[in-house]
Amino acid sequence: MRIGELGRRTGVNTHQLRYYEAQGLLRADRSANGYRDYDDGAVLRVKQIRHLLAAGLSSEDIAYLLPCAIGETPELPGCPELLTAMRTRLRRLDNEMHRLARSREALTTYIDAAERSGAETYPPSAGAGLEPVPA
Repeated sequence: MRIGELGRRTGVNTHQLRYYEAQGLLRADRSANGYRDYDDGAVLRVKQIRHLLAAGLSSEDIAYLLPCAIGETPELPGCPELLTAMRTRLRRLDNEMHRLARSREALTTYIDAAERSGAETYPPSAGAGLEPVPA
């Protein structure tokens, strides 16, 4: 099937499908006229890629996991290498969530302090270089 048909069958635009191919996640043969030609298994593979991306995995992680994927959702066997890769990604997500929580807390503190100091005096002085930030 051509790339447009694969896109229609999976709901993924052709630009993303080309990206998956460039990342080594999806393989296409080339016809004599240069068009990409995907086999029927590409539909399942794209659905697996989408599920794994939704789980927060990088294309590099997915390239590593995909050969072991079973089914659309997909299921991944519990071999040590796969578990290590997924646990590493989970740790990265946890670290990012902690960093975002700290940033949120700091921003909330600044907002509270600014509200307590009296927003009616904003801006503090003409020409201070402070412009209101759009919401």
